[in-house]
Amino acid sequence: MCSTIERAMTSIAPTNKYMPKIIRPYGDQTNDGVVQLSFTLPIGVSPEARQAAVELAKKMGLDKILVATMESIDENFSFFVVYGRCQHDINMDDIKVVKIENPLLSFDEINDLIKAKIGRKLVVVGACIGSDAHTVGIDAIFNPKGFNHDWGFERYPWFEAHNLRAQVRVEELAKKVVDLKADAVLVSRVVTQRDEHIVELKKFLEQVKNTEGVQSHLIKICGGPRITHAEALSWGYDAGFGPGTRPSQVASFIVHEYLKRM
Repeated sequence: MCSTIERAMTSIAPTNKYMPKIIRPYGDQTNDGVVQLSFTLPIGVSPEARQAAVELAKKMGLDKILVATMESIDENFSFFVVYGRCQHDINMDDIKVVKIENPLLSFDEINDLIKAKIGRKLVVVGACIGSDAHTVGIDAIFNPKGFNHDWGFERYPWFEAHNLRAQVRVEELAKKVVDLKADAVLVSRVVTQRDEHIVELKKFLEQVKNTEGVQSHLIKICGGPRITHAEALSWGYDAGFGPGTRPSQVASFIVHEYLKRM
């Protein structure tokens, strides 16, 4: 067990040492710059509509343009798939991304680390807040079967996991955080029209701030289809996870962050 824990604490996620410095979009050949666009124009199918799609692609800076698909959605709307060559390239040295840096641990490594370094179960509470009725994301993290062959929190013997599911008011979630003496809270929000998710996520943070009894070390995490780690940090969360997140990624962050705060 000792070697497993030491490896978990010191391992670093692998990097792609073969990544080229200057890159361009790849279509049929390396660096040919070919990209595919899809969009709808508020005009019926016609030769004029096809040419309008070409002119739009030109204004986007593409050349060698091919309209692969023009289909009628309605009498006054047309859907296009367009190919063209992009002239721009990207210098990877200029790319800076705010990301979660802690090592990714396996199911067994996470449990071994909690047992050895903390000695008690970590209490994790999760919910999809507001009027949002979607549970796919929060269930993927908490449900024992997990997601993409990655076990969910309810299967972890060293997690005390509470999934409150959907349509949970922020006041109710904050109260549960206190009642259950949560070490971490996961807040999910799927509906994003007019940035409604940002309003609700900030509302929860404000509620937590004004609720007595919240543990000072509480780890606050949010997730959803349009959430990035950088945005989550800017709102006041400790981490943000987007589409495709596996339970072990969130669990790894919780354990490492808790150990940092001990």
